[in-house]
Amino acid sequence: MTAVDPDPETLVGCDQLTVRRGDREVVRDVTFELRAGEILAVLGPNGAGKSTLLDAVAGALPVAAGRVSRRGRVAVALQSPDLARRSVLANVVLALSWWGVPRSERRNRALEALRLISAEHLATRAAGTLSGGERRRVHLARTIALRPDVLMLDEPFAGLDAEVRATLLEDAVSAIRSAARATLIVVHDRAEAWALADRLLILIDGELVAAGAPRELLEQPPSPTVARFLGYDGALDDPGETLLTRPAHVALDRAGPLTARVTRAVPLEDGMRLELQLERGKLYTVAPIPSPVVGDQVRVRLLGGVRFPHPTPEAEHDQSGWTATTP
Repeated sequence: MTAVDPDPETLVGCDQLTVRRGDREVVRDVTFELRAGEILAVLGPNGAGKSTLLDAVAGALPVAAGRVSRRGRVAVALQSPDLARRSVLANVVLALSWWGVPRSERRNRALEALRLISAEHLATRAAGTLSGGERRRVHLARTIALRPDVLMLDEPFAGLDAEVRATLLEDAVSAIRSAARATLIVVHDRAEAWALADRLLILIDGELVAAGAPRELLEQPPSPTVARFLGYDGALDDPGETLLTRPAHVALDRAGPLTARVTRAVPLEDGMRLELQLERGKLYTVAPIPSPVVGDQVRVRLLGGVRFPHPTPEAEHDQSGWTATTP
């Protein structure tokens, strides 16, 4: 069902949204709002239901239960950057013609959108000659050129190598943002969410398990499940609680209060990722080269982390019962 929200700043609203694909419930009881000027990223592991949620919010999938409200014109860029067999400029102009933009405006709007995404130099190129990253830029330009009230993007950086993705991400940040437009973007990589989003929705197994500003969620995840997803891979057990840490929370320090043994060392571009075994658990850190090697005993100092009380039998089946505290 589609309705209009009375708040003029709210361009998209979902209330207890449930979506099924066939007999399978893929998204369950999701509620959120998206306001003008805001970029909201949906983040989660593969199979979490992110694309299904976007399709339902866009109106491409029926809603099994709950309510979706949309105000204004909605443009969706699907994950696959399919282009017509014509020039780059003609591809963007074609999208504008489908959108009903007057013929006299199409060329200038298409060139402006290509410029915003740093792809104006591709205007005369044939679509079939483009690289993967260039195709992604044109795909984004087509959608931006439409100047929708609500922009929805499904993994716009998928399938790109790290260097190409990083460059496109930098250009997309300014191209996508608009004070008059709301943007909903599905991403798979945490770095993409942090670069783009004002707020995050974290979806795991079809359920909305966390929502908030990226930095707030990273520093204070609401549950161990969310913490693990956000890179809290280390754990130390204490009476009644567990301390979860990210590698940035763990520092090698000859005067540190904790003793650990290096059990694994994985080379990285700018250092070495170390697995550290302690009496009360296991931690991970990144050390510069030359670093300790497997079997070395080291001293460790903790610079942060989040503590979670051990769950009661009831809380094990209800993650809302978890409470996080900083050490």
